[in-house]
Amino acid sequence: MIINVLSAEESQKTVLRQLIELYSYDFSQYTDSDVDERGLFGYPGLDNYWTDETKHPFFIKADNHFAGFILVNMSCKYSTNKNTYNIAQFFVMKKYRGQNIGNHAAMHIFNLFKGEWEVRILNANKPALLFWHKVINEYTKENNIFHPHPALDWDGVGYTFSSNLITEGIYNENSSFRKNRY
Repeated sequence: MIINVLSAEESQKTVLRQLIELYSYDFSQYTDSDVDERGLFGYPGLDNYWTDETKHPFFIKADNHFAGFILVNMSCKYSTNKNTYNIAQFFVMKKYRGQNIGNHAAMHIFNLFKGEWEVRILNANKPALLFWHKVINEYTKENNIFHPHPALDWDGVGYTFSSNLITEGIYNENSSFRKNRY
């Protein structure tokens, strides 16, 4: 399987908006979110991902099929460094879960943006707690700070770490990698 992590172009905003609806539907089991009168969850501020230089939208593709997305910004709760990257949203469609696609996509993003990182996980989202614990500890070789308590306006936990410490790259210059099926 070929996995690509690609910048979402503004012309692809409709595709990203649709994937965000799927993500919001999945995520609604952990929140009190409801659809609006049009039957949509919506995502306020999505347009800013193409106008704000601190926000970066990406697609995850598996064998050239949309498999998910990643939204990166610099809105942090635990880090006091204003230049810290944050995984704002991370989504892998159910069909592609359990195949290490999310693991490799996350590591690719950490490698793409060298520097300080923060990843926050909602306490109620037990699968995400397990996923990010595994990915971040593997990526950092357990050289990270776990924040077990909620932060201001955040009911969850978080991790902070630096991707500058990581020297081994597993990705080629085309932002893709080949994953063998097991």
